[in-house]
Amino acid sequence: MYAIRLHAFGPAESLVYEEAEDPEPGPGQVRVAVRAAGVHLVDTVLRAGKYGGGPIPVPDLPTIPGREVAGVVDAVGPEVDPGLIGRRVVTHLGMVPGGYAELAVRDAAAIHEIPDGLGYGEAVAMIGTGRTTMGILDVAEIRADDVMVVTAAAGGIGNLLVQAGVRAGATVVGLAGGPAKVSRVRELGAHHAVDYTAPGWPDEVRALLGDREVTLALDGVGGTIGRATLELLGVGGRIVLFGWSDAEGGPTALTTEDLYQRGITAAVGIGPRVLKRPGGLRGLEERALAAAGSGELVPLVQSFPLKDAAAAHAALETRATTGKVVLVP
Repeated sequence: MYAIRLHAFGPAESLVYEEAEDPEPGPGQVRVAVRAAGVHLVDTVLRAGKYGGGPIPVPDLPTIPGREVAGVVDAVGPEVDPGLIGRRVVTHLGMVPGGYAELAVRDAAAIHEIPDGLGYGEAVAMIGTGRTTMGILDVAEIRADDVMVVTAAAGGIGNLLVQAGVRAGATVVGLAGGPAKVSRVRELGAHHAVDYTAPGWPDEVRALLGDREVTLALDGVGGTIGRATLELLGVGGRIVLFGWSDAEGGPTALTTEDLYQRGITAAVGIGPRVLKRPGGLRGLEERALAAAGSGELVPLVQSFPLKDAAAAHAALETRATTGKVVLVP
């Protein structure tokens, strides 16, 4: 098979497209002929050798990156029903990488059949990014009377949050970087779309809302943008944090003084709290796939050929992507 391999930590160009040995399924495993592989922001951090302190182990080199794949089962290991061969499936590979390849193996118990009518790229978007979105929505508890702000609203998670907010009847303000992404956020149904790379964007949000206060902020950007988003909250507002794509700025800064003086509440929409929910990660995956299969949520997907994984990483790092980034062998 052909795969993307990383022999040394470094820039995007460190990703090499080359031949690799075909993996074979072991007991209880299936092999998937990959049709789409997900690219996550954490993949770029791991590739650069800058990751530390998180739940995902730094891989031994050389490694095949990637943890989200969709495709067709083409082989099964011992103790696995051969009837699975030919099934369209999607899976998250967990802590073991290997997704940026033409073939990948996974425990049969961890795969999901792809709903009829759902494409491979869309399935990949929901198995990782989608399950995270479900966890965030559980914490956020969007109400019809909410005025909701979403950062990075054209991103993989952001576009799903915008759709969920609109569906719940909330007034949705989507923040995105640049005219093209702002236009895309409007197409998703956001009532207002604002370019948060433009000077004075918080004042633009306030002007658009008039006398209405923001009641809910969903922030995965962090840094100065996350802090400015928090400042938009009215008294009694809620903010749900789910990461910081602004790696230089770090997580959105807040203090107990913010909570006391402004009466806001803050929660984290990822991590241990979500994992403790009934059904765990698999339950979130099932719900995410069902939402996409029914058309309740329609994930945005931007595809790159597998051999162009370096270009995909570079685009993701420079925020030049829209929706979920996938590699297509």
